[in-house]
Amino acid sequence: MKHRAVGAVLFGGGVLLLALAAGLVFVVKPAMTKLPYDLEPATSVAEAKGATFLQITNGAVDIVTQTDLRSTIQVTPERAKTAALSGDLAGDAVVWRVGQTVERTDTKALVSAYGAELALDRVSAAAVEWNEQFLDESGTPEKISFAGQVYKFPFNSAQGNYEVFDRDLRQTRMAEFQGTEDINGIEAYRYEQVITDEKLPLATDRVALLLGALAPGSTSGDVVYSNTRTVWVDPVTGSYLKVREQQKKVLVPNTGAPVTLLDADFSYNEETVASSVERAEESRGQLTILGVFAPLGIAVLGLVLILVGLLVSRSRTPRTEPRHAAAADPAPTRVDQPPVRDDAREGGPLTDEIPPATTNWKSEESTVPSQRSAQGESEKQ
Repeated sequence: MKHRAVGAVLFGGGVLLLALAAGLVFVVKPAMTKLPYDLEPATSVAEAKGATFLQITNGAVDIVTQTDLRSTIQVTPERAKTAALSGDLAGDAVVWRVGQTVERTDTKALVSAYGAELALDRVSAAAVEWNEQFLDESGTPEKISFAGQVYKFPFNSAQGNYEVFDRDLRQTRMAEFQGTEDINGIEAYRYEQVITDEKLPLATDRVALLLGALAPGSTSGDVVYSNTRTVWVDPVTGSYLKVREQQKKVLVPNTGAPVTLLDADFSYNEETVASSVERAEESRGQLTILGVFAPLGIAVLGLVLILVGLLVSRSRTPRTEPRHAAAADPAPTRVDQPPVRDDAREGGPLTDEIPPATTNWKSEESTVPSQRSAQGESEKQ
């Protein structure tokens, strides 16, 4: 009974370990491949060397050339607003606040800035419809509809094409998979989005301000936008490891020569690439441990316990010999020894000879025949 009890405990422990391994694979790992609620704020910095750009200071419009720019983007999770999501978004989306500033590296003067809030699907990381989303580029929030991939790709990104949102166009354009490249030791997927000479949806008064300052005499015009956006993505976590944007904006008036408003090649600096790779490696390690090594090790241990439990429960306690057998003479009788003859034995206190009957004993009862008389007594009679 004791062996069966131990075997049952081992078997049950093995079953529990197998259940735990399955839970890590089918519950814990899928939960880790979603955008977390407690995401830490992240900052990325991109720099453009020798850029040409438009700068408006106190209403004065100026075109600056051959000057370095520094773009800083900070992403902060809005936990309270995420918790307040309802309907289809509750539990399936997170709210992020994003802010960007572009400044000159020589004077630290601000060139442009924007702020935005949007909701992202926790699985695909794509923007979803949310009533409170907005974009603010001029101090007045603008209601727009974010869509596609904005600041992240999905976990386990595919070697395919993705719709990526462009803030200037307020629309998505396809980013095509171009291959793999090594980024600081991580094999990254490279996607490229090409936008060529598309008109920007700018307010009429803003275009009029530009025409009056840069194209006198013109009565109308458009700002034409081009951008080659290249994104290197960690395919496991979907995180951006490196981003490059080759932007160009040109004012095209109905009369006069076009004027370049922006010509800049922005790319993540080395510190941002290094920190992005470090965060991706940390997330990769957690996914590998909880999604592969831990379930595998726990499953193997569980199978071992189940096997040992079965063997222990089937084993039997060896039978003990009866007590009388232990008390018996361990030396067996040898049948091949010659028999001992009576006439060969010597007399003595341990002799096997039967002593003669005593002559002093007589029965007092009549039913018992008297002893035969000795020979001497018979002759006397």
